[in-house]
Amino acid sequence: MGKEIKLKTLAKMIDHSLLHPTMTDEAIDQGCKIAKKYDVATVCVKPYAIEMSKNILKGSDVGICSVVTFPHGNSTTKNKCLETDEACKSGATEIDMVVNNGKVLGGDFIYVEAEIKAVNEVCLKNKSILKVIFENDYLQNNHIIKLCEICSKIKVAFVKTSTGYGFVKQANGMYNYKGATEEHLKLMRQHCSPEVQIKAAGGVRSLDELLKVMELGVARIGATATEAILEEARKRGYN
Repeated sequence: MGKEIKLKTLAKMIDHSLLHPTMTDEAIDQGCKIAKKYDVATVCVKPYAIEMSKNILKGSDVGICSVVTFPHGNSTTKNKCLETDEACKSGATEIDMVVNNGKVLGGDFIYVEAEIKAVNEVCLKNKSILKVIFENDYLQNNHIIKLCEICSKIKVAFVKTSTGYGFVKQANGMYNYKGATEEHLKLMRQHCSPEVQIKAAGGVRSLDELLKVMELGVARIGATATEAILEEARKRGYN
């Protein structure tokens, strides 16, 4: 893989993430302008910021992705569907939805499948696409494989590794997370049908990391380091 890849191809792999809980309207405005400048795939915003983002991005080719029930995914299925519908009607063309990991870990895959199917149907009705966030740091490989199989059966557009906020308590009492690991990306690509795309989120902060996950079959990343990644690509001669 070399410089035959176009800069635009790299940019259109990026969902520019504007999801930190402390983000002000000013920070969201600046983030949307960065996304517009680099012509990325989408800005990924919280539901209340959809209208604001839509106004800033007007006239650009940058889409709007909204997260729903973020970051923990613990709302009822009804509320997930309502939030998805409202986000789509407000202007989101992509939805990143977090699964109910308590249900996943408890083995209630009938519930999990029904919920993903219900949210996906709302997206399809609104001509939007669904990305299903697993939060892999909470899960074992058998859970990830089962989720891949469910998402393939339902034919969602994307599966996604993590929210970036799935912190796990460590032995020393501190909290940390791994995000998108090579092991999990390979596992997801192996167990999803070819039509289901992979989004890596959490830990992809450089051009080399973007190129690496691209080689693993990733079609989209969630990133806060968009500017640094694409400026490094320019410096290396991607055009």
